[in-house]
Amino acid sequence: MALDRAMEHLKRFGLEDRVQLFDVSSATVELAAKAVGTAPEHIAKTMSFWVEDKPILIVIAGDAKVDNHKYKERFHTKAKMIQFEDVEAAIGHAVGGVCPFGVNDDVTVYLDDSLRRFEIVYPAAGTDNSAVKLTIADLEKCSGYVEWIDVTKLPE
Repeated sequence: MALDRAMEHLKRFGLEDRVQLFDVSSATVELAAKAVGTAPEHIAKTMSFWVEDKPILIVIAGDAKVDNHKYKERFHTKAKMIQFEDVEAAIGHAVGGVCPFGVNDDVTVYLDDSLRRFEIVYPAAGTDNSAVKLTIADLEKCSGYVEWIDVTKLPE
């Protein structure tokens, strides 16, 4: 169902042919990088949070970590991730396949500046064994994002 939702969403932008399905798990950055055959930083991980009791998604580079200070400055609250067991109901995709494609109507999507370093990134496509190869322009076009934000830190 989640794959179907993501595929239907991507189809509206002519991007459904970019989806890759794997015989192995791609549920973590490391597993996804191995399945795709790319460096972990090119995996676009989608993290889910509650802000004022509303679900948001932030798509960030695979090597980036949420910076709590930047997050609080941006959203005026502490970072509160959606609990594992609540993610699918809140977002429309289960943990391991969370992506900004085909999400529930009340989900707000942000793209993090950590992604801007790359021409190509690989977010999930609704399942824990999928990825979709997108340019940053494609991601902007199909993610439904509201704005670029800076809430992460990169490894030193």
